[in-house]
Amino acid sequence: MPMDRSLAAAMLEFYEPDFLTMKSAGHKTAADVPMLDLSRQYAGIRNEILAAVARVCDSQHYILGEEVAAFEREFAALCATADCVGCASGTDALWLALAAAGIGPGDCVITTPFSFFATASSILRAGAKPVFADVDPGTLNLDPASVEERLKHSPRGMRAVMPVHLYGQCADMDAFSEIGAEFNVHVVEDAAQAVGATWNGKRAGSLSLAAAFSFYPTKNLSAFGDAGAVTTSDAKLAERMRSLRNHGGKQRYYHDEVGANSRLDSIQAAVLRVKMPHLAKWNEARRERARTYGRLLSSAGLTKTGADSIAPVVLLKTLPGAHHIYHQYVIRVRDRDKLRTFLSERGIGSEIYYPIPLHLQKCFAYLGYAPGDLPEAERAALDVLALPIFPELEEDEQRHVVESIAAFYS
Repeated sequence: MPMDRSLAAAMLEFYEPDFLTMKSAGHKTAADVPMLDLSRQYAGIRNEILAAVARVCDSQHYILGEEVAAFEREFAALCATADCVGCASGTDALWLALAAAGIGPGDCVITTPFSFFATASSILRAGAKPVFADVDPGTLNLDPASVEERLKHSPRGMRAVMPVHLYGQCADMDAFSEIGAEFNVHVVEDAAQAVGATWNGKRAGSLSLAAAFSFYPTKNLSAFGDAGAVTTSDAKLAERMRSLRNHGGKQRYYHDEVGANSRLDSIQAAVLRVKMPHLAKWNEARRERARTYGRLLSSAGLTKTGADSIAPVVLLKTLPGAHHIYHQYVIRVRDRDKLRTFLSERGIGSEIYYPIPLHLQKCFAYLGYAPGDLPEAERAALDVLALPIFPELEEDEQRHVVESIAAFYS
């Protein structure tokens, strides 16, 4: 029997409060526009999902096994890499990629301050030190020029750069590849938000030494719980990650090093295998909804062009080489917090990704950063707002969102 929808929503709220808005069919009104409604996706693939879960239950093989091996083959093919290593979460995937690459105590990894916490915490978990560089104000992705400055002026211990493909748009991987070669540092992609995105025709996940993915239930390709994976075309790296995810051993009860318990569940792999063939269609639907937002916001006079224009809404840029898959649709707005309250009163979900840059988080105070050190990231934290976007979002819902924004600024 499928899980009651209200119970599923309650479970997600417990793990990440306010991360998404779930509406049960019995309580939705015409004006409600949820940030994300997973029930609409599930309705279209319910029978496939239940059959896949039943297949795993019938097999009685719940951890790793052939279901996970099949997923790893299929996901590696999707990302155009030689290998994929499934694990328990996107957070673990980041740690696995760094640890397998030999990143550890005494090393430094440069990354963005404008990302989910796991980007930086995975560096600490590997025993290394996070070093933050600023973001590009147009895309909010890690700025290669800022990274290069860090490498030039703080060369000791620098071992890796970890760009994040923020909101579903790949970072400038041509620039980061050149930086990696020039300064002899590893490049590891945080591709948690970018499954299916490309850079100059090459898939996210194939653009560096290794790439970490998350399949948290809100992602474009989502499991029914926590799940993650690392892609790579380095056979030795993949072999070590397989050992590290299983307590550091290749053979049961024999341990070459201390690893972790980060094995992918068979049921999660089965769910992902059902969803993977739909991913390209779902991503294109997100892109279409992003285009619709752009058109509606422009038609409402909320975005303007010209050096002297002052607009209440600023759209983020998409770089020419990027195929954006819009994990989130984020705008920069005036009076962000008041606007968000206004939208909530009209039944419209929204979210802030991210309200506090990582370099100013309390737990990283010992690193010595102060307000003003990374101004672009700090400015973004004050004005970014994510609007509802998912493949099943209807145009009249988007129209309600934009009309409400226009009403706020009128």
